[in-house]
Amino acid sequence: MKILVTGGAGFIGSYITDILIDAGHEVTILDNLDPQVHENGKIPDYLNKKAVFVKGDVLDYDLFKELILKSEAVFHEASAVGVGQSQYEIKHYTDVNVSGTANMLDIIVNNKHKIRKIIVAASMSSYGEGNYMCKKHGVVRPGLRSEEQLKNSDWDLYCPKEGCHNRLTPVPTDEKAERQSNSIYAITKATQEDLVLNIGKTYGIPAIALRYFNVYGPRQSLSNPYTGVAAIFMSRIKSGNPPIIYEDGLQARDFISINDVARANLLALESDAANFLGINIGTGLPVSILEVAKTIANLYGSKAEPEIRRKFRKGDVRNCYADITLAKKVLNWHPLVSFEDGMNELIEASRNIESTDNYSKAEQELKDKGII
Repeated sequence: MKILVTGGAGFIGSYITDILIDAGHEVTILDNLDPQVHENGKIPDYLNKKAVFVKGDVLDYDLFKELILKSEAVFHEASAVGVGQSQYEIKHYTDVNVSGTANMLDIIVNNKHKIRKIIVAASMSSYGEGNYMCKKHGVVRPGLRSEEQLKNSDWDLYCPKEGCHNRLTPVPTDEKAERQSNSIYAITKATQEDLVLNIGKTYGIPAIALRYFNVYGPRQSLSNPYTGVAAIFMSRIKSGNPPIIYEDGLQARDFISINDVARANLLALESDAANFLGINIGTGLPVSILEVAKTIANLYGSKAEPEIRRKFRKGDVRNCYADITLAKKVLNWHPLVSFEDGMNELIEASRNIESTDNYSKAEQELKDKGII
């Protein structure tokens, strides 16, 4: 097939490009080479030479239209990424994530096209807090912890049912869980998903939303302080600085290797059973933020001890990890890369890559905007 990958020069998009080309597809990349992701706005060395690269923006309607009408499928990966930053760069995140997606769908609906599938990158951030188990009420969905609670260094979650204050235990979050977006980024990612699935159903165009959990791996920008936590920790350690951890470090996420994510995308292209669904792409295994920091430090042979701030960032959730039953069923997919193997791959691939530790600057920005 002739396939368009938006954001195809980025971390996730480039791996999707590679696996599609390896499977025999013709790929065109649309990417604006955002300097926050791509240093000096340069085309990355890892970009697949067999792909056609077009520098441009999903907000450029005419260019986007030209590329879509030449394509038979679209992998929509282009997105402004970063939870904290989205809380003050509101227009930018909404323009790129929502208006860019609206452009794609408007073009498809209002023109004669050959699109046979649309796959959009959705996000676990749209869930907010994950599922929890209460000893009395079973599975519950608590909201965000109050600032008063967090100021008292009480990091736990408690049952939201009236009269019940049982401490909760995190359990896997499935796709039926209500999405409780608590950042502009999460809201825009949920909107992307809803827009694509709505138009897909309305016009009979097979569409799938893959809800990525915490993706990590080689090619992740080590100079972007708003990227994934593993890359941020790595950049700090490579620069001789300790990883910065908020709360007590025991908050947990679901870390999924980019190799498994790319494979899920290829299977989504080939699967009819997954059409019109939002599907979790994670491992189903929670890993604490403290464990991530210690693992990276150990693999680097660094003696840097994580700096646990015991402070909080507004909007942060305590736990969220995936129930991947649906992905196994409709995609015949399951993760193959263990956390340890994936981290080893990330470390080895990044040893000789220069990185700039911009975290302190980003942290000060978040403080100035009242997020920390």
